[in-house]
Amino acid sequence: MHEDGHGLLLGALIFLATAVIAVPLARRLGLSPIVGYILAGVAIGPSGIGAFDDPERIITVAEIGVVLLLFIIGLELQFSRLLALRRAIFGLGTAQLLFSGAAIALLTHYAANGFDWRGALVAGMALALSATSIALQLLEEKSGLSQPYGQRAFGVLLFQDMAIVPLLALLPFLAQGVHEERSFAESAEHVAIIVGAMLVIIGVGRYLLTPLFRILARSGAREVMTAAALLVVLGAGALMASAGMSMALGAFLAGVMLSESNFRHELEANIDTFRGLLIALFFMGVGMSMNLEVVLANAPLLITGTLLVTLVKAVSVWAVFRFSDSTRADAVRSASVLTPAGEFSFVLFPLALGLGLIDARQSDMLAACAAMTMLLGPPVALIGERLARRLENRTESLPDEDFTDAGGSVLVVGFGRFGQIVSQCLLARGLEVTIIDNDVEMIQNAGRFGFRIYYGDGTRLDVLRAAGAERARVIAVCVDRPETTDRIVEIIRQNMPDVHLHARAFDRTHAVALRGRGVDFEIRETFESALAFGEATLRANGVDAATALATVTDVRQRDLERLRRQLAEGEDRGPLPLEPEPLVVPERAARPLNPEAEDVLKHETEFSS
Repeated sequence: MHEDGHGLLLGALIFLATAVIAVPLARRLGLSPIVGYILAGVAIGPSGIGAFDDPERIITVAEIGVVLLLFIIGLELQFSRLLALRRAIFGLGTAQLLFSGAAIALLTHYAANGFDWRGALVAGMALALSATSIALQLLEEKSGLSQPYGQRAFGVLLFQDMAIVPLLALLPFLAQGVHEERSFAESAEHVAIIVGAMLVIIGVGRYLLTPLFRILARSGAREVMTAAALLVVLGAGALMASAGMSMALGAFLAGVMLSESNFRHELEANIDTFRGLLIALFFMGVGMSMNLEVVLANAPLLITGTLLVTLVKAVSVWAVFRFSDSTRADAVRSASVLTPAGEFSFVLFPLALGLGLIDARQSDMLAACAAMTMLLGPPVALIGERLARRLENRTESLPDEDFTDAGGSVLVVGFGRFGQIVSQCLLARGLEVTIIDNDVEMIQNAGRFGFRIYYGDGTRLDVLRAAGAERARVIAVCVDRPETTDRIVEIIRQNMPDVHLHARAFDRTHAVALRGRGVDFEIRETFESALAFGEATLRANGVDAATALATVTDVRQRDLERLRRQLAEGEDRGPLPLEPEPLVVPERAARPLNPEAEDVLKHETEFSS
């Protein structure tokens, strides 16, 4: 027992050390972290130093990462998001998968050795998928997600993520001719069990999970929410596995059922860390399971096949985008970022191998080919960008795009009394607003506004990122407590230095401190309301409207000038507690009306110079 524990600890240390070394090296070489994980797996697996001699056990555990990834994909599939990208998702996505898959299947069937039509179809479907992590990274590096081609490419990636579920279900049907036939009654019973399991997941997800998470949220224990999220994912996966389907399908259904829940991004943030580590372990397991002898023995064939697959896929994607009214430059950009094979190809190949659709050598060759397309991804994207720029400079002017839905995008952290009033203004202009709050009552209030609502702690970087902070045009920090505001501002400025940041200040001292931290705009929470109150009081004392407004405007300007002076002084001495002082020189000295007031004023005068 002690030796088993020691071996497990040693294995974990080797895994973590290899991951820590592999990812920075991959980044330094301009490669995706996925490629780094695969190569690291090759290095420590049976084909390398032999630190792990049973890759199948590693992959079995690491497949939980794929299950968690499917759950997160399900969480992303809100109906409103699907509707906004429906043409790109279901039009471009379907055309790309069918066209690219058919082209690669034909290439595999006629150019490769030993692939029948079933094996060729598996190769076509798997290699037609694109690497979501690599494509999104390439799009973010070039700010492509905010451009029309990037939105369309994202729609294709989203469709592919959805398509993996029916693809996983399709493989057993392709293998029906390989395995012993079942009776009709047995098949009907199996289908009934699967449908029953799916109905259980849908029913529980629709009617029980949201009330359960609401109760857990009120407990205030963050670790309980994490445990509940893992329980839902693994429970749904285990139920589908017991029905004879994949765990990933169950997790996907659970995610879809929670996609409209106010807790979905809190769930995503809680699970993301586990998912990241297990996905890393999964890809390292893929690398460990690669047969290096087969790869080296067939190196010329693999290199040729990888180049042909990349070319066929690029041409297919370019054709689909070009015929969908994309410009030639945008079609080239889209094709160049979608050429790497997808992460789920490494899920489909072992499944196809287990079903007898392909043999071990073909599985090794296809996995190696998929990994090599990932290696080619960043250089192909660079070439595509240069070609697209040439096309724009030579023959194309910028098209007239429809930006009617672009609007502004604001992330409001805190939906209390202050945040609600701010949101009214944003709602009036039709801006895209996202709300973060960890108060259940505030979340319920926000539901009346039609905003995107994320339940979560705004002082956590993972929650901010999950809610789209890095994509927002403006982040408005509207929380009640100044120390919470300071923490959020510090996190945002350290990790998202370019975002436009507005913050609610508690008082003048807090306002100066916030400006010193790089906030673009701040306002004291009672300042403007107090000015409006003062203007109304002037009017009640017989001052005409124009004079009252001019007086308030003058006071506002004097306050702003004083604030600028205090900010300049703070650069040398740092912001100190700022005592209130009149903006206009008073005409008379203060006069106490009772002994207590006289005593207080006397001591205040003695200790202030």
